[in-house]
Amino acid sequence: MTGIQLSKRLTEFSHGGGCACKLAPGELANVLDDIDQSQFGELIVGTETGDDAAVWRLDAERALISTTDFITPLVDDPYLWGRVSATNAISDVYAMGGRPLFALNLVAWPSTELPTDMLREVVRGGLSVGAENGFAIVGGHSVDDPEPKYGLAVTGEAHPDRLLRNTGLRAGDQLILTKPLGVGVTTTAIKLGRAGQSLVDEAIGWMTTPNGDASRIALEHGSTGATDVTGFGLLGHLSRLTVASMVDVTINAADVLFFDGVAELATDGVVPGGSRRNLEWVSPLLSAEGKSEPELLMLADAQTSGGLLFGVAADQVDSALQQCAAVGLRAAAIGSVTAGSGRITVA
Repeated sequence: MTGIQLSKRLTEFSHGGGCACKLAPGELANVLDDIDQSQFGELIVGTETGDDAAVWRLDAERALISTTDFITPLVDDPYLWGRVSATNAISDVYAMGGRPLFALNLVAWPSTELPTDMLREVVRGGLSVGAENGFAIVGGHSVDDPEPKYGLAVTGEAHPDRLLRNTGLRAGDQLILTKPLGVGVTTTAIKLGRAGQSLVDEAIGWMTTPNGDASRIALEHGSTGATDVTGFGLLGHLSRLTVASMVDVTINAADVLFFDGVAELATDGVVPGGSRRNLEWVSPLLSAEGKSEPELLMLADAQTSGGLLFGVAADQVDSALQQCAAVGLRAAAIGSVTAGSGRITVA
């Protein structure tokens, strides 16, 4: 923890926590619906399939990955917020099967309300993530803003024939999720003063765990379809996979892992508005007979720096889970993929 003292907690400057502040997925889809980028032959991945990052082919062996992500405060320690934000920002590169090369800082800061020493701690937290994951953070851009925000614009690379994409799920795949869910509920509980320290520590631990190992394991086990689970929740990001891949998915709710204590909080209504918007958006594609609203809201919970969700053939599941466990990931096989039209069944 830093020694900076304020009359208000850092999270009190935020209208919401982290990726729960995203625009609703339906609103975003309307914005991007008629954007045509087909005139660029080198653009392998654009906006049409809702993938996590853009990919530009350089040659037969190399492709650049470009993405950006910034979030509002979801913890009160500025250094930890910087670490969470940076880990979240590079996740989109890993979700495409790539590795980050360098990044630029993105900063919005209320300079008359918060000291620049605190901003230094935020940036220092981001730099620590770069050092640990082998990429540079150089320069960036800042604006004066009543609400603090921090993130990165990230450039990465991948082989153009070894990408993980929303279009890559295959009938017969089994779905693996590499982190437990519950960030949105937890960060809402933090803002309300209802989060115990053990829950906060668990959430921060997972939000600062990068998805690099998960991406490598997915590729080594033949995965072609993947996404990271962030602001649109498990159900929201999964719906992008099912629609883009033209498959149906059955999720076994009992197999999905959550932070300890979030089920009780969700039942008590401690759920971010973003999670409710996620569930509303995915509802036309969803079959969930017998499931309660709190159960579904937990599956739609808006995550920040969540795990990787990817599909592998059935004979690769055990090996993939063993390798995830070996690198400290709390992964689980949570569902199966069949031919279809984009529907999700929660069993």
